[in-house]
Amino acid sequence: MNTNDIWLFLRDLALLLAIVGGGMIAVNFLMQRLQKRLRVAQDMEGERRQQLETILHTLRWVVQVLIVALGLLILLEGFVDIRPLLASVGVAGLALSLGAQTLIKDLIGGVLVLIENQYGIGDVIQVQGISGAVERLTLRTTWVRGISGELHIIPNGEVRIVSNVTRDWSRALVDVGIAYEEDLDRALRVLEDAAQAFAQDPEFAPHLLEPPQVLGPLDLGDWAVTVRVMAKTRPGKHWEVTRALKKRVLAACEREDITLPYPRQEMLVRTSGMDTF
Repeated sequence: MNTNDIWLFLRDLALLLAIVGGGMIAVNFLMQRLQKRLRVAQDMEGERRQQLETILHTLRWVVQVLIVALGLLILLEGFVDIRPLLASVGVAGLALSLGAQTLIKDLIGGVLVLIENQYGIGDVIQVQGISGAVERLTLRTTWVRGISGELHIIPNGEVRIVSNVTRDWSRALVDVGIAYEEDLDRALRVLEDAAQAFAQDPEFAPHLLEPPQVLGPLDLGDWAVTVRVMAKTRPGKHWEVTRALKKRVLAACEREDITLPYPRQEMLVRTSGMDTF
């Protein structure tokens, strides 16, 4: 290779890098503009917006991979005839696909997740015994961030049964144990009053889709009657509502002097022929 060929190669390489870099910048700019328009769209439902943002995120990844692959092919074309190479790549790809069924299954699973909108970026899901928020979704994997900060990377082909905790609406549940010595009807009235006051609280009312309900008795335990307070909330707001509702229930029971029992043992000791506790 003489000096002239080297300069031609460097020129083609610089041109190729400029095209690939420009294509990547253009794709990122276009996707960012589309995502920004989605976020400010007023007439679009949140679920639909989330689905489109996830599709755009995956589409950007696919387009970037195609741009890099196309750039490599153009670069190779300057040295060898790529037509036999493409034919051999096709044959090798067929042979590889027969042995890479897991990869194909992951890709098909990713396409189905996107098309069916099973979950998207920002959703909290439970899958394969793992629970957390979806941070990234590609055609092959789902990236889930656990509550302790750990990052789980799950192949989409392994997603068999998935529970979406933040789809459409959520529910806050608070189970309260009432002592058998208490007047159950009075305790229910106290809990209902606390639930109604909670529904009118301007801090939490926007998170509620329905006023809280008091159900009970649900269970007759060893030392308490279980009563449930539940509230239908906006997606993902049930954790915050549950914590606040527990605090309100505890305060109401303490104010009305309603005993909330806890496990305890009573021992019978016999001394000098007398039974004492």
